Amino acid sequence: MKRSGLLGVMIVGVALMLWAGWHNLRERRLAMERAQENHVVLVPDKAGDAGQGTTDIEQPHMRGKVAPAFTLTDLEGKKVSLSDYKGRPVLVNFWATWCGPCKVEMPWFEEFQKQYAAQGFQILGLTDDVEAGKDTITKVAHRIGVSYPILLTDGKVQAAYGGLDVLPMSFYVNRNGVVVEETAGLGSKDEIEAHIKKTIASGTAPTAVGGQ
Repeated sequence: MKRSGLLGVMIVGVALMLWAGWHNLRERRLAMERAQENHVVLVPDKAGDAGQGTTDIEQPHMRGKVAPAFTLTDLEGKKVSLSDYKGRPVLVNFWATWCGPCKVEMPWFEEFQKQYAAQGFQILGLTDDVEAGKDTITKVAHRIGVSYPILLTDGKVQAAYGGLDVLPMSFYVNRNGVVVEETAGLGSKDEIEAHIKKTIASGTAPTAVGGQ
């Protein structure tokens, strides 16, 4: 009786261990699936292509090149040119009102705009969906709380920057007007700040010998 009872306890114990192992494996698989579903990497440029895969993205093609010049109109009807910020580090960010990840990073941009303003840093937000209308774009920008210039694009500037396969797209331009970093999709806040610091540090005038 004792042996049979002990054997029964062992069988139950083994069964519980097997069940627990299977349950944990199932939970881990579900967690991985949820993480993959919730992980935002890239957003197609066109709203109608949102269901297409976007993992095969070409390597940055503007890095190391002079940033294409542009003159666009802001939400108040004022013309703004990239050349207006010559000698300053600039972040040129392409976004759209329908782009969720764009609206995630824009408050970060606003924070960094204020944080690094004393070092001449400037952000220019170029909207990629002018068909939405200026009123809609203005409402979205105000709701997000950005104060840096939001510019209405003409379609030509996108082509000048190599075409936009995804949104958001950001080009970090140093004081010499050269693109030192190019990113596609939503990065982390720390990554964005690291790119900003790199841009600010790049292209600065060399210090004269002896501090003159």
